[in-house]
Amino acid sequence: MTQPRRKLFGTDGIRGVVNQYPMTAEFALNLGRALAHLLNARLGKPRRPKVVIGKDTRLSGYMLEEAFSGGLLAQGADVYLAGPLPTPGIAFLTASLRADAGVVISASHNPYLDNGIKIFAGDGFKLPDETEAALEETLDPALLDRHRPKGDGVGKAARIDDAVGRYVVYLKSAFPRHMSLEGLTMVLDCAHGAGYRAAPLVFEELGAKVRLFGARPDGVNINLGVGSLHPELCVKKVGAAGADLGLALDGDADRAIFVDGRGRVVDGDQIMHICASRLKKKDRLRKNAIAATIMSNMGLEIALNEAGIDLVRTRVGDRYVVERMRRDGLNFGGEQSGHLIFLDHGTTGDGIMAALQTLAAMIDEDKPLAELAGRMTPFPQVLLNVKAARPAEVADNPAICEQVKKVADHLGKKGRIVLRPSGTEPVVRVMVEGENMAEVAALAEETADLVARELCI
Repeated sequence: MTQPRRKLFGTDGIRGVVNQYPMTAEFALNLGRALAHLLNARLGKPRRPKVVIGKDTRLSGYMLEEAFSGGLLAQGADVYLAGPLPTPGIAFLTASLRADAGVVISASHNPYLDNGIKIFAGDGFKLPDETEAALEETLDPALLDRHRPKGDGVGKAARIDDAVGRYVVYLKSAFPRHMSLEGLTMVLDCAHGAGYRAAPLVFEELGAKVRLFGARPDGVNINLGVGSLHPELCVKKVGAAGADLGLALDGDADRAIFVDGRGRVVDGDQIMHICASRLKKKDRLRKNAIAATIMSNMGLEIALNEAGIDLVRTRVGDRYVVERMRRDGLNFGGEQSGHLIFLDHGTTGDGIMAALQTLAAMIDEDKPLAELAGRMTPFPQVLLNVKAARPAEVADNPAICEQVKKVADHLGKKGRIVLRPSGTEPVVRVMVEGENMAEVAALAEETADLVARELCI
């Protein structure tokens, strides 16, 4: 099926360097107007559309929040401001408040110089590609001016003062009532991001002793040497504290990377195996299958098959995992990067929710995270990011295609090679996995060098 053509929206909204198009106040204002116009057209104007807006802790969040809100108000929508809150918290509030859309201003794991805008539909699910394409087509100022409301037709704004509290209660309700985290010590790295208030509240109120860091955002330190992309500090703190586990969130807290009590990093693939196995044992894994992307390790597929669980693969991006889950009637899936989606509880990846479900598995089996994670043996895998001037050309470049075929033929059924342009930054991801790490590393480097030569000219 042909995908709708989108020029601005990537795999996770629109993202870029602040004050460079499209991450400017002017663009955010216009996009807010376009969203309000689209919602008004679909509602038929029986009432003003209601839109929830949240953000992470970046300095530029103030500017973009005000601009986007202004656009919505100018075009006749009401705005409800949640302030800094994890992306899944905005998805939850959007559905809970029966809003018509939810907006998150965040660039997730990117540095503070970047920012982004992602939009949820009224049901809390990310917009499908065709709706994002329709939004882009609605960005024409002349079109929006023709439908500009006057007088009392403009919207009004209000703050959701208890946004964090609502989200905390929702998360705790997903943890079994008969369970407690009493006696558990955990290191929690909030990446100086959107989860800095909600995450510690959840785990502390459930009884855990939390060793907290990465929870003093100043607008520019988000993801700076901390968070899910930098778990090495969490590893050190787990060892120093003698903690049972560590949890590293990213900037908008929609994904998480774990550290076991032995100081080893546990990624999304291993957590998927743990949680899928638990759901199957409880007869709560729909169709005995989960969804994961093409980047998930072959070791996950093998371990799941041994447990009688099928793995269906999707394009990279948690939105595509969710789309496949909904299409196939599945209730669990995720990404190696730590986006984990539990459709019985929420509509998008949620790092705090993933931690709660993993902790429930540990309590159910009375086993430490290290033992549960050790039940899956990952294949040696190397992932390289290659900066490219034209990353979208990776699939059509003859030399690169020839290299991919050569590596795939060499690895056979005992390995894989995946090349793809990133949907969030100007790089090509080069992933190679197989049985021998030295061989895998050499093949990945060889391929990355070729990609750099071919696409950076």
